[in-house]
Amino acid sequence: MYPAQVRIVEVGPRDGLQNESAQLSPDVKIAFIDMLSAAGLQTIEAGAFVSPKWVPQMADSDKVFAGIQRKAGVSYPALVPNEKGMEAAIAAGVREVAVFAAASESFSQKNINCTIDESLARFAPVMNMARAHDIRVRGYVSCVLGCPYEGDIAPAAVVRVAQALRDMGCYEISLGDTIGTGTPVKTRAMLRAVKDAIPAAEIAVHFHDTYGQALANILVALEERIAVVDSAAGGLGGCPYAKGASGNVATEDVLYMLNGMGIATGVDLAKVAEAGRFIAAAVGKSPATRVGLALLAK
Repeated sequence: MYPAQVRIVEVGPRDGLQNESAQLSPDVKIAFIDMLSAAGLQTIEAGAFVSPKWVPQMADSDKVFAGIQRKAGVSYPALVPNEKGMEAAIAAGVREVAVFAAASESFSQKNINCTIDESLARFAPVMNMARAHDIRVRGYVSCVLGCPYEGDIAPAAVVRVAQALRDMGCYEISLGDTIGTGTPVKTRAMLRAVKDAIPAAEIAVHFHDTYGQALANILVALEERIAVVDSAAGGLGGCPYAKGASGNVATEDVLYMLNGMGIATGVDLAKVAEAGRFIAAAVGKSPATRVGLALLAK
């Protein structure tokens, strides 16, 4: 019924930290990523090559990539929005990148000041550069279950963008509930629509826990045979362009659920919880994870 194994994509160092106002030093981010590597995570999104004007927290991603201890068999992707970002990623020795588009036209305009089609067109040179340098590309689709400006998003809109990213050459498409408004029934309908166009093996899910629905939605994704889940240690994050969106679902909470279901991840929950506590202290917050806090209380 469920996948025997799930790959966790740890997004804390990028998606988690990008919205935090406390400016962290490269050394803190490097220590955080190295702790996550030591926990057994196979994919750790380590930074972004974006305009420092818009996302100042990511301005030192080149230093972070230069400082992390890269473990064999672990991928350290970086987010890139355009050709310039891709050039910087290549210079930093990045071997995997992620590009992002929205399923909502309004969100695309507010977030990156262009239409969905224009955003997709910007990725053509990025994909060409990726092929030339043998760099893998992951695609993100945001607002798959709701938009702060448009409300509900039709599954067909998600399918269109996901299919376009796959056709461009993205090896995996991560479907993001950016504002965390999705519920299990809507999640299932959206996933089934996407699965009609894209194999389940090439789909990942990325839930924010704004309304406390993330684990329930992940359970539905597992029932739909999705075996890749994005999460952030300590429940870090939000979205700079989605007011009120709380953090990503906490990696600790996802791991506890998967462990209890007998689903293998190869990740050490105690070590992730330690990393979550470390980064929460660095940004001056309590970890946004029920499991992390329960472990701390023991």
